[in-house]
Amino acid sequence: MPRIFDNIDHRLLPALRDTLAVSYRADFCVGYFNLRGWREIDTTIEPWLGGEGHCCRLLVGMQPAPQDLLRSALSLIQSDTIDQQTVIRLKQRMAEEFRQQLMVGAPTNADEAGLRRLSQQLKTGKLVVKLFLRHTLHAKLYLLHRHDPINPTVGYLGSSNLTFSGLVKQGELNVDVLDGDACLKLSTWFADRWQDRWCLDISAELAAIIDESWARQNLLQPYYLYLKMAYHLSQEARAGLAEFSLPPQLQAELFDFQAAAVKIAARHLKHRNGVII
Repeated sequence: MPRIFDNIDHRLLPALRDTLAVSYRADFCVGYFNLRGWREIDTTIEPWLGGEGHCCRLLVGMQPAPQDLLRSALSLIQSDTIDQQTVIRLKQRMAEEFRQQLMVGAPTNADEAGLRRLSQQLKTGKLVVKLFLRHTLHAKLYLLHRHDPINPTVGYLGSSNLTFSGLVKQGELNVDVLDGDACLKLSTWFADRWQDRWCLDISAELAAIIDESWARQNLLQPYYLYLKMAYHLSQEARAGLAEFSLPPQLQAELFDFQAAAVKIAARHLKHRNGVII
């Protein structure tokens, strides 16, 4: 009888950590990957050698927005084909979604340290992340491989994504898989998708996203922070200059700085119903 991990009576994270501690490689398949959530298990993977056969292979399925799912379900044209242009568009959307993850919530020292470890593990091959693009993939599977002649592979199968909520916080339903034949079939299922033509390695892109974020190793010069603040503080003025134009007769009677002030005032009038000059 398998054990049940529902994050109520039994949490998945401690079991996953304990099994990772005695494993030398792992295969994960999830629908959603939270970059900051990786620090919950990164210390168990740090001792691994990295590279083929000694790393964690993480397969992430693309999760469309609810409105996209509804539109696809109700569409009169059903197509399962994918092309290179679609792949490029999906990779760009993926990159933007991972960047948006790092813009949510207040950064902590633990988050910063965890993201830096994640970036390093991506660069050293201890973690390899691929994006599965052939179709929507919502599976949650954790396979851990050990030097054990009797039970070399342990699986966890259920509903938990690779996030703090999925592993610890919210109610889930997962079971462990210890049967050798079942684990072999799950490994074959994973390998088929990992080797798919439209399963693309995004490890370098994820490392770059982290290295360009607030968790970067190299600190930015204060001058660049000043420029970014000035850019955002002047956004209202720039929007007004781009959005409004003046009649030729009025434009001819105003100096350039006066014309700019009128356009900025017009934007405030439109959006706030008032302006003080």
